[in-house]
Amino acid sequence: MEQQPLNEIRQLLQQKIFGHSCIESFNPYSRAIFNRLRICHTAGIGVHHLKCNAGSCSNEQYQYHSCGDRHCPNCGGLKKEQWLQDRMSELLPTTYYHLVFTLPQELRSLVMGNRTILFNLLFESGHHAINKLGADKKWLGAKPGIVSILHTNGQDLGFHPHIHCIVSGGGINKAGQWVKEKRANGNYLFPKPVIEKEYRLYFLQKLQTLLLQQKIKTTDVTAVKSTIEKLSKIRWNVHANAPFGGPAQILEYLGRYTHKTAITAHRIKEITGTTITFTYKDYADGKKQKLMTLSHEEFARRFEQHILPKRFVKIRHGGYLAHNGKNKRIAAIHAQLNLPKPMPKVTIPFSLQMLQRTGVDYTCCPKCKTGKMEIVASYLNHNGSLVNIKDLNRRKTKNKSSPLKAAAT
Repeated sequence: MEQQPLNEIRQLLQQKIFGHSCIESFNPYSRAIFNRLRICHTAGIGVHHLKCNAGSCSNEQYQYHSCGDRHCPNCGGLKKEQWLQDRMSELLPTTYYHLVFTLPQELRSLVMGNRTILFNLLFESGHHAINKLGADKKWLGAKPGIVSILHTNGQDLGFHPHIHCIVSGGGINKAGQWVKEKRANGNYLFPKPVIEKEYRLYFLQKLQTLLLQQKIKTTDVTAVKSTIEKLSKIRWNVHANAPFGGPAQILEYLGRYTHKTAITAHRIKEITGTTITFTYKDYADGKKQKLMTLSHEEFARRFEQHILPKRFVKIRHGGYLAHNGKNKRIAAIHAQLNLPKPMPKVTIPFSLQMLQRTGVDYTCCPKCKTGKMEIVASYLNHNGSLVNIKDLNRRKTKNKSSPLKAAAT
């Protein structure tokens, strides 16, 4: 099947899927997300008015704002690049491993109804298993660095919560000293059976406690207890992939998974008046790439399952990469290993990021090729009409100074 043009796919995705009438049956939070995705890069959000600064050129352009929502298939690329640049300064000369902590399918419906608390427990359990085994001198005797990323979807957009973890082979001990990885061949971080057992035990014990504290929403407590008993006797699969080949492979992996939404427009082949067709890997059939066709309603339903809880943090850091005091710890490790000082974290301007990614200077006037396109005004959609941001800010400032006027508006 030939793919429809990407721009057409993106427009149809917004119109046919994110603007579908079935969205009205979703909860208010999900409806608000879908609405933002529907109006991304349209006047529904806002627009910049740009003008060439060359006196001899009269070129003017209008540039629609992006929604910037983390669930948007069209946004997040530049945020990802900035995030990757920040992680560069944290890489050390050690082996890095890729672990994936999954949950048995018997728990998926329970997680769906208790997403915030059980997503948190998933992170907590994975980090606990890594830190506990890392502290054992038999395996490392130190605290490794952890970057973990929550994913909730499989390739077919089904609900399949799991976390990807990048873990350093070396770590720091209680005295803050760097400890080199134990195994010279670097084939594995910890034995799979050991980490699987530790992860399973911790998750189920905590789940049992949450159930007793009545913090888990369920219509059948007895059934949940029975599921916990059953799952305590079977193996939980933790994927422990081969170590990364180097920093380039680590960053390539991170870029693929960190700021990724449930599905990107590149995987969608065709959107008709009633159906949507996309590619997926069938892991049960040797990772063969196949096509799946769904109705608009079913695709929207599956997509909605992967909207994260409000303000939920999907990328987390643990071990010596935990946020509190991280920069000092990394600087100390660099000093111990006689490495150059960590690269400073610099915010890269939008125009420079686009120049790096595409080789095109978006600030250059496309008409005269000499002037620069500058923003002369920005408009936001406010109460159904475009309003100049400056006027809107003046109005807000004026209302703040007058409590009566503020109350009236």
